[in-house]
Amino acid sequence: MEELGAQIARDYAGRDLVLVTVLKGAFIFLADLSRAVPINHALDFVVLAGYDGALGGRTRIRVLKDLDLPVAGREVLVVENVIDTGMTLNYLMKTLALKEPSSLAACTLLDRPYRRLVDDLPLRYVGFTVPDEFFVGYGFDLDGRQRGLRDLRVLARR
Repeated sequence: MEELGAQIARDYAGRDLVLVTVLKGAFIFLADLSRAVPINHALDFVVLAGYDGALGGRTRIRVLKDLDLPVAGREVLVVENVIDTGMTLNYLMKTLALKEPSSLAACTLLDRPYRRLVDDLPLRYVGFTVPDEFFVGYGFDLDGRQRGLRDLRVLARR
């Protein structure tokens, strides 16, 4: 965490940084990362929901809660707990780009690049590349439970 925080601080020193995360999964990572970034920065949150679209049964994403802070002309770093296909992050990045930040990049705790369906994600910081396992704890949940476990655990497959 300290290494990620130090790298972010070096890259954004002297700039107007806003860390943005999608609730609920990444809030614990965001809190720890925020404390590890020793430069002034703001925090903001969005809530997204996936739903099945009427046409072709494709999953669609919609914003349930938008940012509270204006981000036009500011440096925005999206903080995610995990990036798999990249579809959610891609949607969020396109949505945030409409708000005209001066830059837009992403940071993730866990990355699964072999599951990626989107090629051009601006993923600048990666904590760990992980196998295709199901994690709980440290913000990750199973049906809304086990999110508060202090550490990240692999859930045994049945």
